[in-house]
Amino acid sequence: MSRAPTPSLGSSQLAQPPQEAAVCNSNPLERADAPLVESDLLLQGQREIRIAHNGVTYRLQATRLGKLILTK
Repeated sequence: MSRAPTPSLGSSQLAQPPQEAAVCNSNPLERADAPLVESDLLLQGQREIRIAHNGVTYRLQATRLGKLILTK
């Protein structure tokens, strides 16, 4: 079985970034039209709240370092 020759790349082609590199760097999980709620409004001065969602209770905690932890 013979192989087709692999085309060689010239130096000008090597200097070009791949097409995929032109993709936007924005976070795909963020939507511009999604509502933004400040954590202070949810926590209301508390370090921990419970959130009911689809019959399950979740716990949202604010750490001493200012991070949020959401657990079931």
